[in-house]
Amino acid sequence: MTTRFDALTADAAWQKVWDDRQTFAARDNSGKPQSYVLEMFPYPSGKIHMGHVRNYTMGDVLARFRRMRGYEVLHPMGWDAFGMPAENAAMEQGVHPGGWTRANIATMKAQLKRLGFALDWSRELATCEPDYYGHEQSLFLDLLAAGLVYRKESSVNWDPVDMTVLANEQVIDGRGWRSGALVEKRKLSQWFLRITDFADDLLDGLGALEHWPDKVRLMQENWIGKSQGLKFRFDLSDGETVEVFTTRPDTIFGASFVAVAADHPIAQALAATNADAAAFIDRCKRGGTTAAEIETQEKLGFDTRITAAHPFDATLRLPVYIANFVLIEYGTGAVFGVPAHDQRDFEFATKYALPIRRVVSDGDHTDPAFDGTEAYTGPGTLVNSHFLDGMDIEDAKRAVITRAEAGGWGHGSTVYRLRDWGVSRQRYWGTPIPIIHCAACGAVPVPKDQLPIILPEDVSFDIPGNPLDRHPTWKHVACPACGGDAVRETDTLDTFADSSWYFIRFASQPKDKPFDKAVAESWLPVGQYIGGVEHAILHLLYARFWTRALKHMGMLDIAEPFTGLFTQGMVTHETYKSADGRWLSPDEVNDGIETATGTPIVPGRVEKMSKSKKNTVDPTGIVDRYGADAVRWFMLSDSPPERDLPWSESGIEGAWRFIQRLWRLFDGDAAEPGQGGDPALDRKLHQTIHGIGEDIGSLAFNKAVAKVYELATAIERAAPSPSRDNAVRDLMLMVAPMAPHLAEEAWAASGQDGLIADAPWPAVDPTLLVEDEVTIAIQVNGKLRDTLVMPKGAARDTVEAAALASDKIVRLLDGKPPRKVIVVPDRLVNLVA
Repeated sequence: MTTRFDALTADAAWQKVWDDRQTFAARDNSGKPQSYVLEMFPYPSGKIHMGHVRNYTMGDVLARFRRMRGYEVLHPMGWDAFGMPAENAAMEQGVHPGGWTRANIATMKAQLKRLGFALDWSRELATCEPDYYGHEQSLFLDLLAAGLVYRKESSVNWDPVDMTVLANEQVIDGRGWRSGALVEKRKLSQWFLRITDFADDLLDGLGALEHWPDKVRLMQENWIGKSQGLKFRFDLSDGETVEVFTTRPDTIFGASFVAVAADHPIAQALAATNADAAAFIDRCKRGGTTAAEIETQEKLGFDTRITAAHPFDATLRLPVYIANFVLIEYGTGAVFGVPAHDQRDFEFATKYALPIRRVVSDGDHTDPAFDGTEAYTGPGTLVNSHFLDGMDIEDAKRAVITRAEAGGWGHGSTVYRLRDWGVSRQRYWGTPIPIIHCAACGAVPVPKDQLPIILPEDVSFDIPGNPLDRHPTWKHVACPACGGDAVRETDTLDTFADSSWYFIRFASQPKDKPFDKAVAESWLPVGQYIGGVEHAILHLLYARFWTRALKHMGMLDIAEPFTGLFTQGMVTHETYKSADGRWLSPDEVNDGIETATGTPIVPGRVEKMSKSKKNTVDPTGIVDRYGADAVRWFMLSDSPPERDLPWSESGIEGAWRFIQRLWRLFDGDAAEPGQGGDPALDRKLHQTIHGIGEDIGSLAFNKAVAKVYELATAIERAAPSPSRDNAVRDLMLMVAPMAPHLAEEAWAASGQDGLIADAPWPAVDPTLLVEDEVTIAIQVNGKLRDTLVMPKGAARDTVEAAALASDKIVRLLDGKPPRKVIVVPDRLVNLVA
């Protein structure tokens, strides 16, 4: 060996060896126990950044470790390649989405390969290719045949300039995120998947996901939002009725108004004859569309002049408002407001001077006149509520439901926040929905022998909107049912559909069908899934639904796609702005100065690396300078994996120095014949093998790194011996999952057989895991004065005698015997002088 590790040469050499030998290609029938390790596949946006590197390094260490433990490991990679960013690039740069996407894939794949990840590239897939999305079209038709797909008119956010539907998150202050145009609410025919059919199953299944973070399970539980309460009717002054749903029927005597959504039939009927009502509804449509925005925006209402009769007192009339905080999608699209015990209702009632009546007491306040500055939503006893007075909240709920059902004006009901999954997207770069519309036959499924329906390449983005709508030939076809003139569905599927089953296609890739059941099930479910917590709800929920739907159709026998889930922390970096407010990348800043202009920059917060804020660090230059293993080591060493990791140039330099230190250690002199062993080092080695194995298995990578540091120090301090030689060899094996290029180079240079990537994890001698010596503290009057190293389990009188014989203790006692001696076995001796 040399005294310096040539990282760049070693990286290239060993990556070529792994590729040539297909070292990490998973075999379906190897006979070994199978393990499936997967990181959420990336969107090919251009280049990877350090956030990607951290995510994939974690999965890679686990995959390599499990191979060394005797598993056949599936660790694949692919590309979540459809989506709006490609169309935006087409419009802004004048390129085709396909060319832009595939070029990005080539760049990012090369970057991933430079990091030496143990990936099975033979299973690589890109969701934008027909050999993937054609099978997705087939699955869509299966879902349709099973009754899990339907089409209906639905209210959408419509951007009149870009001529496309926007997700709620793309509407900012009532305007399209890209065009800035005022967003309109439109009714469009949309395709939906019946995820609500599985709501209870999805909810119940969370309890079995013991290896998921609690916060993710809670987020999914809240998103499904199962609520039990009362659904009942108010009689209205215009002779009609309005149905409401409430989870708090106990507060019925605190009601002071009824509110309906802007899309509710009552609101729409009034708008047809009342210009002011119509104007208010338009204003509501321009407001926030996400739950968070609705919760924080000003609560506004329009008095319909209709009143509702209280169900327990017909003489009490409640005003009916159209309100901007009521959602048509939840419950019945109508609520009754109890201002004293709901903050949203409190703000509304305060604005419109409506009564605020206390009906739940916390024990000290029973007066019906509520004078608090915010609603009381805690536990308590019912007051000012007639037959409910004195009951607790749960008893009162049951009492109201019982009376409503007995009176025939309401019934106990369960509702969900979860809505069916709208999968239609008015854009080009996505999976074509395999439906043909015929004037005579309606919506007709495309015959499976005509799949895949391939996106046309000859499209233009010069005009806003979906180019499939105006393609001169692609959409015009014959009806499969009657042969008459018909047109293709020009909406494409939500890209969450692509990521809802890609992990199954990784496991099994026959050409003639989406997957082979037996082969897929030999790998599934994914044993360890790794990705950002930002995907905790939609992606993970949709994947859980899709797997259940396949099970419902008999195509799989598993319900949960991922038994283990880990949400890693983000890699963060300081943000920078120029003096005129432009985001600047770290490469454009030097010592607080924008290099291009020489003007001082405005430093911002340390935030998650993001292309939009330009605070990403491209790993290419870092790898070129320090080598892949130093980058990997830094990603594992400086922070617990679930916490954010601040990027630091000094941190990567420290990792590089330790890689060099390991190389020098591996280059040490071997023991001479006849030299004896080192029992202390043997014990330290086997404790480290066991500990690092436990740490990697539980994804506590920073703890594993710390144990490597400790063992390396112990080896450096040890004299040459067979024990030291064994420790060096086993240390190579232990660092192999984390610094694989260094380990391969050292393994080969030391004359070992084969690849270290194929070598087994070092064996542990369990007898060496138990300490046979302990350090015992010696205290005098409670203060530490000395320590002793004694055999574990030594008798009390032996320990006491050794303590009294200590030179330090003899000097302190000055010939006087202690008044009392307290011995705590294997821990301490306290002498009372």
